Amino acid sequence: MTETKTTILSEHTRSEIDEWLKKYPDDQKQSAVLAALREAQHQNGGYLTTELMDAVADYLGMPDIAVYEVASFYSMFETEPVGRHSISVCTNISCMLMGSDTIVDHLEKKLGIKTGESTADGKFFIKCEEECLAACCGGPMMMIDHKYYENLTPDKVDEILDELD
Repeated sequence: MTETKTTILSEHTRSEIDEWLKKYPDDQKQSAVLAALREAQHQNGGYLTTELMDAVADYLGMPDIAVYEVASFYSMFETEPVGRHSISVCTNISCMLMGSDTIVDHLEKKLGIKTGESTADGKFFIKCEEECLAACCGGPMMMIDHKYYENLTPDKVDEILDELD
């Protein structure tokens, strides 16, 4: 581990990663990469920089490219600045049949942005139309900051958004 690379990770982030590392054998540090990236992203206000990914790689003893591959594969990671509240709407067949297209359209009109964009004030980010969020019986549904909201209507979406800081 290179001290200069890993110092970009806050003491709290390193402590959280260390807790995850305790769950794995010493020769399997890479198993903590998802948790490490999540902590680094949280430290940085919701997105990962190349420097943060390099620091995670160094901290876990992994090649940089292996960490980049993980960060670019999983939809939970962002590599560019985004709004504080990340919104994903399930558009798989069950939710689509229950009106998810209406919810996506309503969000885009209400917030004045398209999917993949953030509002000018940095409050909201319509991350994506998710293939499946595994809540088929509660469709249409969305996830905001990893919290599920089910049985949505445009009015219910407005209430949810209005309650967020």
